[in-house]
Amino acid sequence: MSGPVDVWRPRLVALDVDGTIVDGTNTLAPAVREAVRAVRDAGIETVISTGRAIPGVIDTTDQLGLEHGYAVASNGSVVFSYAPVEVMQAVTFDASTAVREVLEHVPDALVAVEDLGRGFRLNRPFPESEINGSMTLQSIDELIAEPVTRVVIRAPDHSTEEFHAIVAKLGLADTNYYIGYTSWLDIAPKGVSKASGLAYLCGHLGLTSDDVLAVGDGNNDVEMLAWAGHGVAMGQAPPALLEVADEVTGSIDEDGLAAILQRYL
Repeated sequence: MSGPVDVWRPRLVALDVDGTIVDGTNTLAPAVREAVRAVRDAGIETVISTGRAIPGVIDTTDQLGLEHGYAVASNGSVVFSYAPVEVMQAVTFDASTAVREVLEHVPDALVAVEDLGRGFRLNRPFPESEINGSMTLQSIDELIAEPVTRVVIRAPDHSTEEFHAIVAKLGLADTNYYIGYTSWLDIAPKGVSKASGLAYLCGHLGLTSDDVLAVGDGNNDVEMLAWAGHGVAMGQAPPALLEVADEVTGSIDEDGLAAILQRYL
């Protein structure tokens, strides 16, 4: 970190979405909206940094009323500016081995691959509102025929504990993967994370990690909070994130993000 919290001021704020900006019903609290907009209005670069694909990011920026800026999407695989959406970087990988390995152990799993900028291609429909954008049904062979930026695997008919145990045993070599709060698995290219996406963006903007305040609440925020000049975990964050955080704020239900951002206004 570049200095004591009470005198240090970030030049870029990186914000996770689900569990940080919005709650489980995609609801944005007025206090959070006002704080995020105030930070942007104060001249601090305000960057969405999320596992969501581009359509899900735009849903959030629309709720916040942010008309232009930068975002890190798909857990770091995609970096883009908006509006209009212009992809600055998209890292792809061959997901075929990882997908087939998971399906061997969870044959009834739902699989979706990112259709960059549009939505997802998937083998069967996901539970309502879990993913955003256009949806195209395809066979597994079609889904993994070409390199992709991100794969989501969902096992709604399995308990979270059962699914986590299966995934932990697989290892999923040559990928970077994150297990969600539910029976949800995100698979990204090896070495790619929100931190790597933000590092690319900071290079473009002439900033360093020391200039960054990052706030998140999930396992896919671990690298980001460890990398940032000051990493803040939401109150409901899992132990792995609490271990790397410089600070813990209130939970999403307590408008914890607003409390942190107001410090720099």
